[in-house]
Amino acid sequence: MKEDLEPIRRTLAGNIKKYRKILGYSQEKLAEKSKLSAQTLNDIEGCRRWVSAATITKLAKALHIAEYQLLVPENNEFTEKTIKTSLKSLISLQDNIIETINIQFDKA
Repeated sequence: MKEDLEPIRRTLAGNIKKYRKILGYSQEKLAEKSKLSAQTLNDIEGCRRWVSAATITKLAKALHIAEYQLLVPENNEFTEKTIKTSLKSLISLQDNIIETINIQFDKA
């Protein structure tokens, strides 16, 4: 069972470190913002401790990201494809909203 979690544990640790560095946070600052001890965060990043769902939520909020982003492998083609598809859908939705608003203004 422990071996099954190892890739996920490494992904989690790597993503925490990546997003922490993007924000310019030290481990201590992220620990403070997420209301975890610095040792707990050090253990998580060092793959020595697994986390609860509540801890993932605390970390994601402190890093200003969605929880799932902590568990997605870095080079995941499916994720990149999903993001591109989602962005295209959002742009299309935005265009439809603008068109609807323009139609409503033209009627007024």
